[in-house]
Amino acid sequence: MTHKKTIINTMLVAALFGGINLAQAADVPAGTKLAEVQQLVKGNGSEPATLDPHKSEGDVESAILRDLFEGLVTSGPKGEILPAVAESWETKDNKHYVFHLRKDAKWSNGDPVTAHDFVFAFQRAVDPNTASPYSWYLEMPTIANATDIIAGKKQLDALGVKASDDYTFEVQLEKAIPYFVSMLSHTTTYPVPKKVIEQFGDKWTQPENMVSNGAYVLKKWVVNERIELERNKQYWDDGKTVINKVVYLPIQSTNAELNRYLAGELDMTKNTPIERFKQLKKDYPNELKVTGQVSTYYYQYNVRKAPFDDVRVRTALSYAIDRDVIADKVMGQGQTPAYGLTPDYVDGFKPVVADWAKLTQAERDAKAKALLQEAGFDASKPLKFELLYNTDDNHKKVAVAVASMWKKLGVQVSLVNQEWKTYLETKKQGQFDVSRAGWVADYNEASSMLDLMQSGHGNNDGKYANPAYDKLLSESRDQVDADARNQLYVQAEEILAKDMPIAPIYQYVIPRMVKPYVGGYPANPLDNLYSKDMYIIAH
Repeated sequence: MTHKKTIINTMLVAALFGGINLAQAADVPAGTKLAEVQQLVKGNGSEPATLDPHKSEGDVESAILRDLFEGLVTSGPKGEILPAVAESWETKDNKHYVFHLRKDAKWSNGDPVTAHDFVFAFQRAVDPNTASPYSWYLEMPTIANATDIIAGKKQLDALGVKASDDYTFEVQLEKAIPYFVSMLSHTTTYPVPKKVIEQFGDKWTQPENMVSNGAYVLKKWVVNERIELERNKQYWDDGKTVINKVVYLPIQSTNAELNRYLAGELDMTKNTPIERFKQLKKDYPNELKVTGQVSTYYYQYNVRKAPFDDVRVRTALSYAIDRDVIADKVMGQGQTPAYGLTPDYVDGFKPVVADWAKLTQAERDAKAKALLQEAGFDASKPLKFELLYNTDDNHKKVAVAVASMWKKLGVQVSLVNQEWKTYLETKKQGQFDVSRAGWVADYNEASSMLDLMQSGHGNNDGKYANPAYDKLLSESRDQVDADARNQLYVQAEEILAKDMPIAPIYQYVIPRMVKPYVGGYPANPLDNLYSKDMYIIAH
């Protein structure tokens, strides 16, 4: 639904909103009466592991970082790319990109945001000393020398980025990547304040030290309780910001989060509990928002650990998962069964259904039993292992359901749950058998999903490696033509279906409760939400 929009000027605000100083506030629908208190309280799932853009790797952190920082471009309400610190950009060959920065962009301490800040940030992201879990993100689009720098073979100044002047930032790629600009709304590409980091080291992200360039600044961080942000008066587009304060609450239990929402303590949840979804749909149809998402929920095998180094074991376990039951009965929020890594929601690519997906569940179960027996597992020697998941009511329900499906094969599964930060570290260290995982595309293109299974990818925690797969993804970066790229993507999915390094389970949707007085909530397929684009309506 679209609305005619108007920019509210100072006089109109004073007349309509009792003198609230929202001068040149935001683009809001004409006639909207804004609330006197502009505060947004969000559920955020877990306690963030970090608020350093170059050390974060999950949606828990990204949700907050999008409010605190801003990159060259940003993501619009429908996932479209919009100018941010960069007013404009151009490329003649999809290899050399030139970004022209706005001269009114400032850090929260009043210093200008310059091209030199982006050079520092990009170099810091690939610096082995930073140990960024997302250093690969600058490697995948083939930024010149990124691979060698990450491997410690070249110096930072060899990276293909430069500031030709204070407000012109240039990037040189080794291959023509037509979708490169769409990758630059990601948190790893955000600028960070060099002098602040040099002064405070790892403590630069504490509220008393942090300097940021986004619409908000960090004011309070009480671990496991709340994070509070306040409006950044130095932000170049502050005149259009309405929300003055944003509060993030780390509530791991979806039931506890919903109860606090219904009690009026939250304006927006991160998720909704499965067992209460149907009732919520009936009782709060205008508050339950369900959006399709470019993301897939899957189980990841540690392929370097026996017996998961055996493709027969991996395939058997994957076949035995009844995805229709998981999507429709266990979840039941609009999720759809997944038989590949790339979801249907991704732009410009239609995944091809794997052959095994066309079998009935009974046929898959029969094949699964035969494969396990062939691999040496039966009633006298049952397969036993641990299934790891991060603490969350919904993840637990899926794990219990899948474990019962595996039990029919004689498989004995122990469920292990860990809080978010510990779970991330356990996976990174490879100290798991099978783990729950989910991947949300960083940009809306199939490569953002398929890159995950490359041998050099920083989030390939199962350590899957297939040279043929790597070659296909590398070749895809030589293809400017979308159809030619898609053919390579289809072949990549076929390899995954054969090797089964993961067991895709379902394609995500975003089921979230949002108060009716929260204006500007978008249907963003990447779930890139920005508090600066929202506002609280008088209620």
